[in-house]
Amino acid sequence: MEYTVNQLAQMSGVSSRTLRYYHEIGLLNPKRISSSGYRIYGAKEVDRLQHILLYREMGIGLDHIGSLLDAPSFDRLKVLKEHKNQLIEKRLNLELLIENVEKTIASAEGKIIMSDNEKFEGFKKQMLDRNEKSYGSEIREKYGEEVVDQSNLKFLKMTQADYQKVQTIEKEMFEELKEGIKSKDPKGEHAQKAALLHKQWLSFYWDTYNEEAHAGLAQMYVDDERFKAYYDKAQPGTAEFLRDAVLIFTGVDGSK
Repeated sequence: MEYTVNQLAQMSGVSSRTLRYYHEIGLLNPKRISSSGYRIYGAKEVDRLQHILLYREMGIGLDHIGSLLDAPSFDRLKVLKEHKNQLIEKRLNLELLIENVEKTIASAEGKIIMSDNEKFEGFKKQMLDRNEKSYGSEIREKYGEEVVDQSNLKFLKMTQADYQKVQTIEKEMFEELKEGIKSKDPKGEHAQKAALLHKQWLSFYWDTYNEEAHAGLAQMYVDDERFKAYYDKAQPGTAEFLRDAVLIFTGVDGSK
């Protein structure tokens, strides 16, 4: 089966203008150009367009999609399975949120009594899934499956009061870091107060505190660009300053 630009656009839901743009940048070339100058697409191009849309759904940029599709190691079945897993995760998150809303409605109607913790279960699961997707592989490699699973379970059991306290501690930590950076002294009062607050923040996620693990996490904030961007969003250099403060606080030699 072959399709013109307009026919493929109608079938896929992608505008004909977008298909022409994909051709211009070499992302999706037509099978052939007809004698009348029309772009003609075949089964191979249809499959490629499907994968382009799947990757777009995953949040991958067009500039990277082309290299993925053209790589010798590209595995169509593997990509489809990965996308299926992502869709299942999204469905589970939606089901949790729907259940949460249904319980809230029933509570408002006086049919059930909903605990404060139940009110936030769906949102906590969503946050946990986002963190797992963004940082899970690195954290699990560094600390092990059991430690991460225990931390996730502790987070899911966290009450709303605890969660608000965590947010307050994190806010205070950033304020202390801001003041500490002004002095440029990671041994100073503000820097060490920030390190202590960071330890208190960790206690809400970790079952047991370990100085070397604390120092290792602070180093990861510097080494991993995603963590670094989070801490440096308010002020560049925050991740490194926190790392230095934590190394002093824990007494761990960062050169090892």
